[in-house]
Amino acid sequence: MFGFGATAFKAEDIPDLSGKVILVTGGKKLSFMSRVKCPKPRTGNSGLGAESILQLAKHNPSKIYLAARTKAKANAAIAAIKEKVPNAAITYLELDLSSFASVKKAADAVIQSTGRLDILLNNAGIMATPAGLTKDGYEVQFGTNHMGHALLTRLLLPTLQKTAKEQGASADVRIVNLSSKGHRWAPEGGLVLDQCKTDMASTATFVRYGQSKLANILYTKALAARYPAIKCISVHPGAVDTGLVRGPGESWPVLVWPMWFIIQFTAVSVAHGALTQLFAATSKDAKTGTYYVPTAQENAGSAYAQDEKLVDVLWDYTEKELNAAGY
Repeated sequence: MFGFGATAFKAEDIPDLSGKVILVTGGKKLSFMSRVKCPKPRTGNSGLGAESILQLAKHNPSKIYLAARTKAKANAAIAAIKEKVPNAAITYLELDLSSFASVKKAADAVIQSTGRLDILLNNAGIMATPAGLTKDGYEVQFGTNHMGHALLTRLLLPTLQKTAKEQGASADVRIVNLSSKGHRWAPEGGLVLDQCKTDMASTATFVRYGQSKLANILYTKALAARYPAIKCISVHPGAVDTGLVRGPGESWPVLVWPMWFIIQFTAVSVAHGALTQLFAATSKDAKTGTYYVPTAQENAGSAYAQDEKLVDVLWDYTEKELNAAGY
């Protein structure tokens, strides 16, 4: 879970990415420790998205979209990356995954500005937040972590497919979805889709989180089965020192100190944590439909994650919901 063990993939193993167009969600700079008063806080930590963009930018892609809600923070992350990779071609893309309208606007912007998309890295996510709803009425973690990314993926699939077709036998187009070992916290039955258009306030927040992360794995498998020309991969990055844990801190302030100690003594660096998703996004050894854990190790996941019936149930639900919303 924590990302310990042999490093099977290094950032230096990323191949040349010349000509490739990449989109990464959630690339803004994050630091949980800057939000709480704890001794000797870590500083300058970047999120997994920003770290992924930094490492990808070193290998000459033609364009990288950094998709995030906050322009100022995204631009700060871009500036920090360009200090290390001055020629990095990074474009900020406004994206709020809790809003279908925002997702549609972002997808349209990509489609209008490029005819190619090689890597879609769905990295953004929220964790164990207080009960709430997205702008479209879904439980906020399920709606953000799954439904928002599902719509973005659906809208960009024609461009991904076009890119794969144009490359022919050498095609290497990928969708990478960040899940979590927390998918094992999903509710009994794995998915309670009949409740996902409520705030599910009576369900523990970590259970709601688990459902959303299980959905990431199941949806990846559904995509892999339906779009064989595209490599579709899900990953667990490990316990990483990023701002993701601010959600639990807001839900239960009493957890701030215990979580700080856990982070200090168990979490890996962001640079290490990003390796598994970088492997999934670029390595020839990454397999479609597979779930990887640190570092770049195949994992079966929970029994629910292996349930092919749940794969189809989630796919059908998601398709029905997106169709009903007009997408």
